[in-house]
Amino acid sequence: MIHNSTIDKQINHRSIRKFKDQLLSPEQLKTLYTVFQHTATSMFMQNASLLHITDPAKRQKIQELCNQKYVGAEGDLFIFVVDLYRNQQIRQQLGKDDGRVHTTDIFFQAMEDTILAFQNVANAVESMDLGYVPLGTVNDHPKKMLATLDLPKLTFPVLGMQVGVPDQEPQLKPRLPLEFTCFEDKYSKDFDVKDLADYDQVVTTYYDLRDANRRIDSFTKQITGAKLNNHETDRDELPELLHEQGLCLDWK
Repeated sequence: MIHNSTIDKQINHRSIRKFKDQLLSPEQLKTLYTVFQHTATSMFMQNASLLHITDPAKRQKIQELCNQKYVGAEGDLFIFVVDLYRNQQIRQQLGKDDGRVHTTDIFFQAMEDTILAFQNVANAVESMDLGYVPLGTVNDHPKKMLATLDLPKLTFPVLGMQVGVPDQEPQLKPRLPLEFTCFEDKYSKDFDVKDLADYDQVVTTYYDLRDANRRIDSFTKQITGAKLNNHETDRDELPELLHEQGLCLDWK
């Protein structure tokens, strides 16, 4: 296997949830903006935008919606946004109709742009010896988040990212063995849950070592547990809210 500084940082990635009480420097912030700017983009549509949240009241509200105390606390908070509003405005102001901006196809292309930009920025963060944690919780209460961010139609928050100087050194979380996730030419449907027994033990040991007083079960027990059990959440509103935002209107 090849090793270099970039690959080693990627393989040793740890989500950081405790940061020192300092903000990014102007140079660091400009660097992350520029990395975001230069991310690959589908059809050169550049359908992503980045919000840097600095207002204390807004950060507090986002923390409440995400229900994670480290969100909007120490460090810097970013929200990565699917943005079809800008291109709609270009078309309208130059005398054209909206074209395909309301379609699921274009929304997915914008999602791809936004997620690629997130990972590009994440790699840049770690290259500067900073840490980050992805915030999928920005969509736990999507209607309230849209109102908090005051986003226009044809935009949608996809992921958040809390960034800062790490103030912890968490263990490396064990991942599924490669034979279960990486395939040559054809997806392997020959799956037997019993083959995950060794990995289950590794995961259980990881959680025991991380916090012996807070038992968290094996990987397969997490998959068969509350996370994926049938229950209603505000995230179930996402298809309806996408439509309200003027997105995926061809998706019935």
